[in-house]
This record gives sequence, structure tokens and C-alpha cells, in this order.
Amino acid sequence: MPRQTARMVDGTSHADVLEQPGAARLERQDGARHAQIETSPYAGTPDLSSLSNRRAGRIDAVSVADLLRNSFVYPPHSILEEVKLVTPGFDARTDMRSAPRFHFLFRERDRGRSDAGESRDWVGTYHRLLCDAVTEACAGMRAPWLLQSGGKDSTTLAIAAAEAKPETVCITYLGGREEDEVASARTIARTLGLRHESLVCDPGRAWDRYVAIAPRMPLLTADFALLSYVDLATEVAAGGGDGVMDGLGSDWYFGMAMQHQQRLLTALARGLRLPFALSELPLIDRSFVLCFVLSSLEMTRVERLFPGSRFSDAEVDELFGREVSSHSRARLATFQAELESAETPNEWRAMVASISGGAAAFAKGLYTLEAMSLRPAYPFCNSRLREWVHREVPPELLLDPATNDNKVLVRQHIATRFHDLPYVSRKGSFRFDLRGLARARFDQVHALARQADSLLPGAARWLERNRRRLDNKYHASKFYLLAVVLPWITARGEDARQLP
Repeated sequence: MPRQTARMVDGTSHADVLEQPGAARLERQDGARHAQIETSPYAGTPDLSSLSNRRAGRIDAVSVADLLRNSFVYPPHSILEEVKLVTPGFDARTDMRSAPRFHFLFRERDRGRSDAGESRDWVGTYHRLLCDAVTEACAGMRAPWLLQSGGKDSTTLAIAAAEAKPETVCITYLGGREEDEVASARTIARTLGLRHESLVCDPGRAWDRYVAIAPRMPLLTADFALLSYVDLATEVAAGGGDGVMDGLGSDWYFGMAMQHQQRLLTALARGLRLPFALSELPLIDRSFVLCFVLSSLEMTRVERLFPGSRFSDAEVDELFGREVSSHSRARLATFQAELESAETPNEWRAMVASISGGAAAFAKGLYTLEAMSLRPAYPFCNSRLREWVHREVPPELLLDPATNDNKVLVRQHIATRFHDLPYVSRKGSFRFDLRGLARARFDQVHALARQADSLLPGAARWLERNRRRLDNKYHASKFYLLAVVLPWITARGEDARQLP
């Protein structure tokens, strides 16, 4: 996949978007330097090199609120006021500062039709296209490493990599006690003839590694897998790898089923404004379930489907010492028209996932790898593969109408090599020891909160007040957000512009 050129605009109209092969073009307006950069891997490998020297960029307070409320910055915004991003669903020809319009890339109405009566080798074609996608995504890489979480995506990628890029090394992360897919992942890799490595989460080590590269990270996301990703990428670099192959990008075009639990969560979401002290009351503060229910009542339906436990609007305003949360919540309006046009609950869920996925899931890898001079590879974003799946593969091979199982074609591809593996029924992920991080690095994060007092005057007080509650994963999740946001902000030594 070709490396795409950064695009920078002066904000007057989409006709002023300028592109110069191999380098970014800058335009000035009222003395400010504005950047618009295409970061969608569906459009090619993003090029963030133009941000390496943008040390003078001003931190956007509303974007910091986005991170604390949702763990990512609502696109097309970024952590820097002057930088806008063209994530999946936005048009790079449009000025993201004046007229951003979001359109979901994979509408159900554009899918292929049932070919149940037609005899075609769907699995064979999928395998060939995936092998080609691996070859293109890893072109020029001498030693790619595959993030093998133990799930369907990384397993089907491993099958293709064994044929198309047999020098690939697989690495699996053991992040917590909830799941252990290392044994399964090791069996898969070795059966395919691929080298396998594993890494056990040490939250203090992962945070230290993140702090070391934070000054070089061009932008910021607080994805709950970011520290895991940094931990893994450091191992890749130490092991001689020059690129990271990631299985992101296929969920949206294969389709995502709205699960029963997600229906319940969206039903709980009421967008209420509750006193932040409720989750700190005796008994409630020790119960993850009660805290989670309270936080769900405070979120919108869309925001409740974003991963993880995060700060409430009242808490965010307390952290800033002024009202900022409402400005963050207002950014959701950019996506409202498209969300309301969803024709099924499954399509609505996929749209929601694409909002956070484009700004968080991809971003954690892009920002980390840019800081470490490693190359990203997203084979599932390959144009031929995704268009074939979305427009030609029968819907029943995407989502099973009877069982609601997703990625039926991928399961069939895996079944050509393996049978009855645990990840098929229990999805793996890069989990992280949130409570362990709070135990290991509280004092260091508290010291950073004091340094960032002019931007987040309430951060140190929140940490002091909730230190004894951080054995509850709900509160530890909020500690994680501060542990990610504060090092990046303090490394720049800048404050955000005051809101009107």
C-alpha cells in the first residue's frame, strides 16, 4: 500500500488543498500554520512525518476533554488546534475546519446479494486476496512482526503471512487474568511454521516505555490498548523488527452484530448530568458494577458503546476547573445525521465503531510506530480485498442470520487449517492491568498532574481523593486516562488556549 502524502490547507476552501509528492505543503492564514492530514489507512499508509517538527502547536482543551470523556479525540479534530485529521468516513478534498461531513464507508445497501445457488470458491478467493494484501502492506519490510491477539483477524492473517511473508514473527500479549490466548496463539504460529514470541504485561514497564517515547509521538490518543501497543512495539524494535502488521480494518465491512449486552447498555444511556461524588460514596465506590451503571446513565447512546470506563462530564469540568465537557459532547453532532440514517441496529453499531476506530484504534498504532520509526501494515485495509468482501461476498458469509456470528467467511478460512480453537468462541484482546498501573506509578502520575496544574488544576486533587479507590477497575480506568494524557502534555510544556 503506497505511503500517502500529508495534505495541508489554509482553511479557505477545499480547492486550496495542496499536495506535493514526497513532502507536505504549508499555508499560512493570519500568521497560523494549519495542517490537514489524511490518516485513514484505507487511503494508503498515512505519512505523519510532517508533524515531527510541529512543536509549536497549541494544545486543544476540548480535545483533552474528548480524551478524558471518550479515550480518543473526536475526528476530524486532533490534540493540536492547528491539526485536523481525515479519518475513515471523511473526504480529504473538504476543509476539515469549516465543513467536515462524515459518511460511513460500508453501508449495508451496497453489500453483495445472496449467491447461495452459485458455486464459487469464496474461501479460496479470500485467501488469495488476503495473501496479496499482506504482500502489498509489508512491501519493503525486512522483518515484519504480527500482533497475534488470538482472535479471528490475527489468525486468518497468520495463515496468509505464512504463505506470503514467511519471515513474519508473531507476538502475543498477556495483559491480564481475564483471558490467556498465548497457548492457542503459539500453537497456531508454530503449526504454520512462523516464529512466535510472547510478552507478559508489566504495567510499570509499559508506562515507562510510553513516557520515553511520548515526546516523539506526533499526536495523542488514550486508547485502552495504547500502553499495551507501546510495550509490544518496543519488543518488536528490540527484536530487530522493522514493521508491525495489525489486524484492524475488517470489522466495518464484514459487519458487526448488535449484541444483547450492547442493547442493554444503550438502553441505560440517558445523557444525565449527575454529581461526580455519587461514584465516590461508600459501598458504591467499591463496586465496579454500580459505578458502571451510574456512568452509563450519564452517557449518550453512542458514547456508551465506546470502550472502557471514563470520566463523567461533571468530573471533566472539575479537572479543568471550568466548563469544557459540553464543548466535547457537542462534537458528536458531526456524526448525528449519518447515525440517524442507519437502516439496521447492526449498521448503526458499525458506524459507532468506525467513529472510535478511525480515531483511536488506528491512531494508537500510527502514533506509536511514528515515534519509534517502525512501519505500520494494515492488510485488511487493502482496497481490492475490502471492496470484494463488501460488494461481492454474500451477506450470509459476513454475518450468519441464524446465529449472529460475524465473519463467517473468516471462520471458514481458519477452518481450512485449524479446528475447535478457543478464540472462535472467546475473543482475545490486548488487555492491560489497570489496577497494577495505579499501584506501580501513582506517585509519578501525581507529580505530572502537579506540573499540568495550569491546564488541569483538578487532576492532582482527583488523584489524591481517589487513591484508595484505584483497586476498583472503574476508577483505575480513569487513572489510566490521566497516566496517558499527562506525560504527553507535560512533555510539550504548553497550556491549552482558554475557552470563551
